[in-house]
Amino acid sequence: GFIKKVKKLLEMVCHNCGKVLLDRNNEKFRAAVSIRDPKRRFDTIWRLCKPKMTCAPSAAPDEQKGLNPDEEKQEHGGCGNTQPEVRQTALQLWGTWKQPKDEENDGTSEKRQITAEMALNVFRMLTTADIYDLGLNTDYARPEWMIITVLPVPPPPVRPSISMDGTGTGGRGEDDLTYKLGDIIRANGNVRQAQEEGSPAHILQDFQQLLQYHVATYMDNDIAGQPQALQKSGRPVKSIRARLKGKEGRLRGNLMGKRVDFSARTVITGDPNLSLDEVGVPRSIARTLTYPETVTPYNIGKLHQLVQNGPNEHPGAKYVIRSDGTRIDLRHHKRAGAISLEYGWKVERHIIDGDLIIFNRQPSLHKESMMGHRVRVMPYSTF
Repeated sequence: GFIKKVKKLLEMVCHNCGKVLLDRNNEKFRAAVSIRDPKRRFDTIWRLCKPKMTCAPSAAPDEQKGLNPDEEKQEHGGCGNTQPEVRQTALQLWGTWKQPKDEENDGTSEKRQITAEMALNVFRMLTTADIYDLGLNTDYARPEWMIITVLPVPPPPVRPSISMDGTGTGGRGEDDLTYKLGDIIRANGNVRQAQEEGSPAHILQDFQQLLQYHVATYMDNDIAGQPQALQKSGRPVKSIRARLKGKEGRLRGNLMGKRVDFSARTVITGDPNLSLDEVGVPRSIARTLTYPETVTPYNIGKLHQLVQNGPNEHPGAKYVIRSDGTRIDLRHHKRAGAISLEYGWKVERHIIDGDLIIFNRQPSLHKESMMGHRVRVMPYSTF
Protein backbone atom coordinates (compact mmCIF):
# COMPACT_ATOMS: atom_id res chain seq x y z
CA GLY A 1 0.00 0.00 0.00
CA PHE A 2 1.53 3.25 1.19
CA ILE A 3 4.61 1.71 2.83
CA LYS A 4 7.03 3.48 0.44
CA LYS A 5 5.40 6.87 1.13
CA VAL A 6 5.41 6.14 4.88
CA LYS A 7 9.15 5.36 4.67
CA LYS A 8 9.85 8.63 2.81
CA LEU A 9 7.79 10.65 5.31
CA LEU A 10 9.66 9.08 8.24
CA GLU A 11 12.90 10.27 6.58
CA MET A 12 11.54 13.83 6.32
CA VAL A 13 10.27 14.50 9.86
CA CYS A 14 11.70 14.20 13.36
CA HIS A 15 10.65 11.02 15.18
CA ASN A 16 10.66 12.81 18.50
CA CYS A 17 8.90 16.16 17.94
CA GLY A 18 7.29 15.73 14.49
CA LYS A 19 9.00 18.77 12.94
CA VAL A 20 10.27 18.77 9.34
CA LEU A 21 14.05 18.17 9.52
CA LEU A 22 14.91 21.17 7.32
CA ASP A 23 14.89 24.69 8.71
CA ARG A 24 12.25 26.99 7.22
CA ASN A 25 14.92 29.70 6.75
CA ASN A 26 16.97 27.37 4.54
CA GLU A 27 17.06 28.80 1.00
CA LYS A 28 16.74 25.38 -0.66
CA PHE A 29 13.76 24.50 1.53
CA ARG A 30 12.05 27.81 0.69
CA ALA A 31 12.64 27.15 -3.02
CA ALA A 32 11.26 23.60 -2.67
CA VAL A 33 8.10 24.78 -0.86
CA SER A 34 7.38 27.22 -3.70
CA ILE A 35 7.10 24.34 -6.25
CA ARG A 36 3.44 24.19 -7.22
CA ASP A 37 3.18 20.51 -8.21
CA PRO A 38 2.67 18.68 -4.87
CA LYS A 39 4.27 15.44 -6.14
CA ARG A 40 7.46 17.23 -7.19
CA ARG A 41 7.42 19.28 -3.98
CA PHE A 42 7.26 16.08 -1.89
CA ASP A 43 10.16 14.44 -3.78
CA THR A 44 12.34 17.59 -3.70
CA ILE A 45 11.89 18.07 0.07
CA TRP A 46 12.54 14.35 0.62
CA ARG A 47 15.86 14.58 -1.26
CA LEU A 48 16.86 17.60 0.87
CA CYS A 49 15.82 15.97 4.18
CA LYS A 50 17.22 12.46 3.60
CA PRO A 51 20.89 13.28 4.47
CA LYS A 52 19.92 15.15 7.68
CA MET A 53 20.52 12.84 10.64
CA THR A 54 19.68 15.22 13.51
CA CYS A 55 16.69 17.40 14.31
CA ALA A 56 18.60 20.72 14.53
CA PRO A 57 17.90 22.55 17.82
CA SER A 58 18.43 25.95 16.13
CA ALA A 59 19.54 27.63 12.91
CA ALA A 60 23.24 27.61 13.81
CA PRO A 61 24.02 24.35 15.63
CA ASP A 62 27.81 24.71 15.07
CA GLU A 63 28.11 27.96 17.09
CA GLN A 64 25.71 26.92 19.82
CA LYS A 65 26.67 23.27 20.33
CA GLY A 66 26.23 22.14 23.91
CA LEU A 67 24.13 25.14 24.95
CA ASN A 68 20.82 24.57 26.69
CA PRO A 69 18.17 24.66 23.90
CA ASP A 70 15.96 26.95 26.04
CA GLU A 71 18.62 29.70 26.20
CA GLU A 72 19.21 30.06 22.46
CA LYS A 73 17.08 31.82 19.87
CA GLN A 74 14.85 29.00 18.59
CA GLU A 75 14.63 29.32 14.84
CA HIS A 76 14.12 25.76 13.61
CA GLY A 77 12.93 24.86 17.10
CA GLY A 78 13.95 21.22 16.81
CA CYS A 79 14.63 18.87 19.71
CA GLY A 80 18.24 17.96 18.86
CA ASN A 81 17.59 14.22 18.67
CA THR A 82 19.44 11.87 16.34
CA GLN A 83 17.30 10.61 13.45
CA PRO A 84 17.30 7.00 12.24
CA GLU A 85 18.27 5.71 8.82
CA VAL A 86 15.08 3.95 7.67
CA ARG A 87 15.24 0.65 5.75
CA GLN A 88 12.36 -1.43 4.40
CA THR A 89 12.47 -5.23 4.54
CA ALA A 90 9.33 -6.95 3.16
CA LEU A 91 6.43 -5.38 5.09
CA GLN A 92 8.54 -3.99 7.94
CA LEU A 93 10.45 -0.75 8.49
CA TRP A 94 13.69 -0.80 10.50
CA GLY A 95 15.48 2.25 11.88
CA THR A 96 19.22 2.53 12.64
CA TRP A 97 20.08 5.29 15.12
CA LYS A 98 23.79 6.25 14.76
CA GLN A 99 25.19 8.18 17.74
CA PRO A 100 27.65 10.95 16.75
CA LYS A 101 31.25 10.39 17.92
CA ASP A 102 32.21 12.72 20.79
CA GLU A 103 33.54 12.55 24.38
CA GLU A 104 30.44 10.75 25.74
CA ASN A 105 29.50 8.55 22.74
CA ASP A 106 31.77 6.19 20.84
CA GLY A 107 29.62 6.31 17.68
CA THR A 108 27.74 3.04 18.20
CA SER A 109 24.50 2.42 16.30
CA GLU A 110 21.25 0.94 17.55
CA LYS A 111 18.85 -0.90 15.20
CA ARG A 112 15.19 -1.51 16.03
CA GLN A 113 11.90 -1.97 14.20
CA ILE A 114 9.68 1.06 13.55
CA THR A 115 6.22 -0.30 14.33
CA ALA A 116 3.02 0.99 12.76
CA GLU A 117 2.13 2.49 16.15
CA MET A 118 5.39 4.48 16.29
CA ALA A 119 4.90 5.77 12.74
CA LEU A 120 1.29 6.74 13.53
CA ASN A 121 2.40 8.73 16.61
CA VAL A 122 5.04 10.56 14.53
CA PHE A 123 2.48 11.45 11.83
CA ARG A 124 -0.06 12.67 14.39
CA MET A 125 2.47 15.26 15.62
CA LEU A 126 2.72 16.89 12.17
CA THR A 127 1.06 20.29 11.89
CA THR A 128 -1.41 21.08 9.09
CA ALA A 129 0.99 23.69 7.66
CA ASP A 130 3.82 21.14 7.51
CA ILE A 131 1.59 18.55 5.83
CA TYR A 132 0.68 21.11 3.15
CA ASP A 133 4.33 22.13 2.67
CA LEU A 134 5.33 18.49 2.18
CA GLY A 135 2.95 18.26 -0.79
CA LEU A 136 0.12 16.31 0.86
CA ASN A 137 -3.53 17.35 0.79
CA THR A 138 -4.71 18.11 4.32
CA ASP A 139 -8.35 17.31 3.47
CA TYR A 140 -7.91 14.07 1.53
CA ALA A 141 -4.44 12.66 2.26
CA ARG A 142 -3.34 13.23 5.84
CA PRO A 143 -0.27 11.08 6.58
CA GLU A 144 -1.85 9.38 9.62
CA TRP A 145 -4.56 7.97 7.33
CA MET A 146 -1.90 5.92 5.50
CA ILE A 147 -1.79 3.61 8.52
CA ILE A 148 -4.93 1.50 8.95
CA THR A 149 -6.50 1.81 12.38
CA VAL A 150 -9.96 0.61 11.28
CA LEU A 151 -10.62 -1.75 8.36
CA PRO A 152 -13.80 -1.18 6.33
CA VAL A 153 -15.59 -4.47 5.62
CA PRO A 154 -17.25 -4.78 2.19
CA PRO A 155 -20.93 -5.85 2.24
CA PRO A 156 -21.99 -9.38 1.11
CA PRO A 157 -22.77 -8.40 -2.54
CA VAL A 158 -19.03 -7.78 -3.01
CA ARG A 159 -18.14 -11.24 -1.62
CA PRO A 160 -21.14 -13.52 -2.23
CA SER A 161 -21.10 -17.10 -0.92
CA ILE A 162 -21.13 -19.72 -3.67
CA SER A 163 -23.25 -22.86 -3.72
CA MET A 164 -21.06 -25.99 -3.74
CA ASP A 165 -23.22 -28.16 -6.03
CA GLY A 166 -24.59 -25.34 -8.20
CA THR A 167 -28.24 -26.01 -7.25
CA GLY A 168 -28.41 -23.54 -4.38
CA THR A 169 -29.69 -26.21 -1.99
CA GLY A 170 -26.38 -27.82 -0.95
CA GLY A 171 -23.62 -26.46 1.27
CA ARG A 172 -22.41 -22.88 0.82
CA GLY A 173 -18.76 -22.06 0.25
CA GLU A 174 -17.61 -18.64 1.36
CA ASP A 175 -15.81 -16.18 -0.93
CA ASP A 176 -12.02 -15.72 -0.61
CA LEU A 177 -12.45 -12.25 0.90
CA THR A 178 -14.78 -13.59 3.61
CA TYR A 179 -12.18 -16.19 4.65
CA LYS A 180 -9.48 -13.53 4.58
CA LEU A 181 -11.55 -11.17 6.78
CA GLY A 182 -11.97 -14.08 9.21
CA ASP A 183 -8.17 -14.53 9.29
CA ILE A 184 -7.71 -10.79 9.95
CA ILE A 185 -10.24 -10.79 12.81
CA ARG A 186 -8.59 -13.86 14.40
CA ALA A 187 -5.08 -12.36 14.05
CA ASN A 188 -6.32 -9.08 15.53
CA GLY A 189 -7.91 -10.95 18.45
CA ASN A 190 -4.58 -12.69 19.11
CA VAL A 191 -2.75 -9.33 19.19
CA ARG A 192 -5.31 -7.88 21.60
CA GLN A 193 -5.15 -10.97 23.84
CA ALA A 194 -1.34 -10.89 23.89
CA GLN A 195 -1.42 -7.20 24.88
CA GLU A 196 -3.98 -7.74 27.65
CA GLU A 197 -2.14 -10.75 29.09
CA GLY A 198 1.21 -8.95 28.95
CA SER A 199 2.87 -11.59 26.74
CA PRO A 200 6.62 -11.35 25.99
CA ALA A 201 7.58 -8.78 23.35
CA HIS A 202 8.72 -11.34 20.73
CA ILE A 203 5.35 -13.19 20.87
CA LEU A 204 3.42 -9.91 20.52
CA GLN A 205 5.68 -8.96 17.59
CA ASP A 206 4.97 -12.30 15.85
CA PHE A 207 1.21 -11.77 16.19
CA GLN A 208 1.50 -8.19 14.87
CA GLN A 209 3.53 -9.45 11.92
CA LEU A 210 0.87 -12.07 11.13
CA LEU A 211 -1.87 -9.41 11.26
CA GLN A 212 0.22 -7.19 8.95
CA TYR A 213 0.62 -10.11 6.50
CA HIS A 214 -3.11 -10.92 6.45
CA VAL A 215 -4.17 -7.29 5.87
CA ALA A 216 -1.55 -6.88 3.11
CA THR A 217 -2.51 -10.07 1.24
CA TYR A 218 -6.23 -9.28 1.63
CA MET A 219 -5.65 -6.17 -0.48
CA ASP A 220 -2.83 -7.36 -2.76
CA ASN A 221 -1.70 -10.99 -2.96
CA ASP A 222 1.02 -10.39 -5.58
CA ILE A 223 3.59 -8.52 -3.48
CA ALA A 224 7.16 -9.12 -4.71
CA GLY A 225 9.28 -11.03 -2.20
CA GLN A 226 6.25 -11.97 -0.13
CA PRO A 227 4.80 -15.52 -0.06
CA GLN A 228 1.28 -15.72 -1.54
CA ALA A 229 -1.60 -16.43 0.83
CA LEU A 230 -3.18 -19.76 -0.18
CA GLN A 231 -6.62 -21.31 0.24
CA LYS A 232 -6.94 -24.75 1.88
CA SER A 233 -6.98 -26.20 -1.64
CA GLY A 234 -3.55 -24.67 -2.35
CA ARG A 235 -4.95 -22.06 -4.76
CA PRO A 236 -3.81 -18.43 -4.17
CA VAL A 237 -6.44 -16.16 -2.59
CA LYS A 238 -7.95 -13.64 -5.06
CA SER A 239 -7.20 -10.27 -3.46
CA ILE A 240 -9.11 -7.00 -3.91
CA ARG A 241 -6.43 -5.72 -6.31
CA ALA A 242 -6.67 -8.84 -8.50
CA ARG A 243 -10.44 -8.29 -8.78
CA LEU A 244 -10.02 -4.75 -10.07
CA LYS A 245 -6.97 -4.88 -12.35
CA GLY A 246 -6.54 -6.12 -15.88
CA LYS A 247 -8.73 -7.12 -18.79
CA GLU A 248 -11.00 -9.50 -16.86
CA GLY A 249 -11.10 -7.22 -13.79
CA ARG A 250 -14.06 -5.32 -12.42
CA LEU A 251 -13.32 -2.12 -14.35
CA ARG A 252 -12.43 -3.34 -17.83
CA GLY A 253 -14.38 -6.60 -17.68
CA ASN A 254 -17.62 -5.60 -15.94
CA LEU A 255 -17.97 -1.82 -16.16
CA MET A 256 -16.41 -0.70 -19.45
CA GLY A 257 -17.79 -3.74 -21.27
CA LYS A 258 -20.46 -6.20 -20.16
CA ARG A 259 -22.12 -9.25 -21.64
CA VAL A 260 -25.55 -8.37 -23.00
CA ASP A 261 -28.69 -10.19 -24.09
CA PHE A 262 -30.21 -10.06 -27.59
CA SER A 263 -26.95 -9.81 -29.50
CA ALA A 264 -25.12 -12.24 -31.77
CA ARG A 265 -21.89 -12.21 -33.69
CA THR A 266 -20.40 -14.03 -36.64
CA VAL A 267 -18.15 -13.48 -39.66
CA ILE A 268 -19.21 -10.87 -42.26
CA THR A 269 -19.26 -11.40 -46.03
CA GLY A 270 -20.37 -9.20 -48.91
CA ASP A 271 -23.55 -9.96 -50.90
CA PRO A 272 -24.42 -8.01 -54.08
CA ASN A 273 -28.10 -9.00 -53.84
CA LEU A 274 -28.74 -7.07 -50.61
CA SER A 275 -29.95 -3.49 -50.57
CA LEU A 276 -27.66 -0.91 -48.89
CA ASP A 277 -29.79 -0.70 -45.75
CA GLU A 278 -30.17 -4.48 -45.39
CA VAL A 279 -28.06 -7.02 -43.55
CA GLY A 280 -28.16 -10.77 -44.11
CA VAL A 281 -28.91 -12.68 -40.89
CA PRO A 282 -28.18 -16.45 -40.69
CA ARG A 283 -31.32 -18.49 -40.02
CA SER A 284 -29.70 -20.05 -36.93
CA ILE A 285 -29.31 -16.57 -35.42
CA ALA A 286 -32.81 -15.49 -36.47
CA ARG A 287 -34.17 -18.48 -34.53
CA THR A 288 -32.20 -17.48 -31.43
CA LEU A 289 -32.83 -13.72 -31.32
CA THR A 290 -36.41 -12.79 -30.46
CA TYR A 291 -38.57 -9.68 -30.56
CA PRO A 292 -41.48 -9.23 -28.09
CA GLU A 293 -44.62 -8.38 -30.09
CA THR A 294 -47.82 -7.42 -28.25
CA VAL A 295 -51.00 -9.25 -29.35
CA THR A 296 -53.58 -6.90 -30.98
CA PRO A 297 -56.68 -7.53 -33.13
CA TYR A 298 -54.51 -6.80 -36.20
CA ASN A 299 -51.77 -9.37 -35.63
CA ILE A 300 -53.40 -12.11 -33.53
CA GLY A 301 -53.78 -14.45 -36.54
CA LYS A 302 -50.15 -14.06 -37.62
CA LEU A 303 -48.85 -14.51 -34.05
CA HIS A 304 -51.04 -17.59 -33.51
CA GLN A 305 -49.42 -19.15 -36.60
CA LEU A 306 -45.93 -18.32 -35.27
CA VAL A 307 -46.74 -19.89 -31.88
CA GLN A 308 -48.00 -22.98 -33.74
CA ASN A 309 -44.71 -23.21 -35.68
CA GLY A 310 -42.86 -23.41 -32.35
CA PRO A 311 -39.27 -22.54 -31.47
CA ASN A 312 -37.44 -24.78 -33.98
CA GLU A 313 -39.15 -23.81 -37.24
CA HIS A 314 -38.47 -20.36 -38.72
CA PRO A 315 -40.50 -18.11 -38.61
CA GLY A 316 -41.74 -19.21 -35.19
CA ALA A 317 -41.79 -18.09 -31.55
CA LYS A 318 -39.89 -19.01 -28.38
CA TYR A 319 -42.02 -17.67 -25.53
CA VAL A 320 -45.53 -16.43 -24.79
CA ILE A 321 -45.82 -13.94 -21.91
CA ARG A 322 -49.25 -13.56 -20.28
CA SER A 323 -50.55 -10.21 -19.01
CA ASP A 324 -49.67 -11.19 -15.40
CA GLY A 325 -46.02 -11.69 -16.46
CA THR A 326 -45.94 -15.51 -16.43
CA ARG A 327 -43.87 -16.96 -19.26
CA ILE A 328 -44.74 -20.05 -21.33
CA ASP A 329 -41.65 -21.72 -22.80
CA LEU A 330 -42.68 -23.21 -26.14
CA ARG A 331 -39.71 -25.60 -26.15
CA HIS A 332 -41.28 -27.57 -23.30
CA HIS A 333 -44.91 -27.05 -24.31
CA LYS A 334 -46.27 -30.13 -26.09
CA ARG A 335 -49.46 -28.60 -27.52
CA ALA A 336 -48.25 -25.15 -28.59
CA GLY A 337 -51.04 -24.91 -31.17
CA ALA A 338 -53.66 -25.26 -28.43
CA ILE A 339 -52.57 -21.99 -26.73
CA SER A 340 -55.25 -19.39 -27.42
CA LEU A 341 -53.68 -15.94 -27.38
CA GLU A 342 -55.41 -12.99 -25.72
CA TYR A 343 -55.06 -9.27 -26.46
CA GLY A 344 -52.29 -7.65 -24.40
CA TRP A 345 -50.17 -10.81 -24.17
CA LYS A 346 -46.65 -10.70 -25.61
CA VAL A 347 -45.18 -13.22 -28.04
CA GLU A 348 -41.38 -13.44 -28.26
CA ARG A 349 -41.15 -14.25 -31.96
CA HIS A 350 -38.15 -15.01 -34.15
CA ILE A 351 -36.56 -12.18 -36.11
CA ILE A 352 -38.08 -11.97 -39.60
CA ASP A 353 -37.39 -10.02 -42.81
CA GLY A 354 -37.96 -6.29 -42.40
CA ASP A 355 -37.18 -6.11 -38.63
CA LEU A 356 -34.84 -3.28 -37.68
CA ILE A 357 -31.60 -4.15 -35.88
CA ILE A 358 -28.39 -2.35 -34.93
CA PHE A 359 -25.36 -3.71 -36.74
CA ASN A 360 -21.82 -3.07 -35.50
CA ARG A 361 -18.42 -3.83 -36.98
CA GLN A 362 -15.34 -3.83 -34.76
CA PRO A 363 -13.20 -1.90 -34.15
CA SER A 364 -15.96 0.55 -33.21
CA LEU A 365 -13.90 3.71 -33.65
CA HIS A 366 -16.70 6.19 -34.34
CA LYS A 367 -20.46 6.20 -34.14
CA GLU A 368 -20.84 5.13 -37.79
CA SER A 369 -19.56 1.70 -36.69
CA MET A 370 -23.05 1.04 -35.30
CA MET A 371 -25.91 1.57 -37.74
CA GLY A 372 -29.51 0.44 -38.10
CA HIS A 373 -30.28 -2.12 -40.82
CA ARG A 374 -33.29 -4.09 -42.02
CA VAL A 375 -33.08 -7.85 -41.54
CA ARG A 376 -32.97 -10.27 -44.47
CA VAL A 377 -32.90 -13.87 -43.18
CA MET A 378 -30.53 -15.99 -45.29
CA PRO A 379 -29.77 -19.75 -45.30
CA TYR A 380 -26.04 -19.11 -44.67
CA SER A 381 -23.87 -18.72 -41.59
CA THR A 382 -22.43 -15.22 -42.08
CA PHE A 383 -23.76 -11.68 -41.86
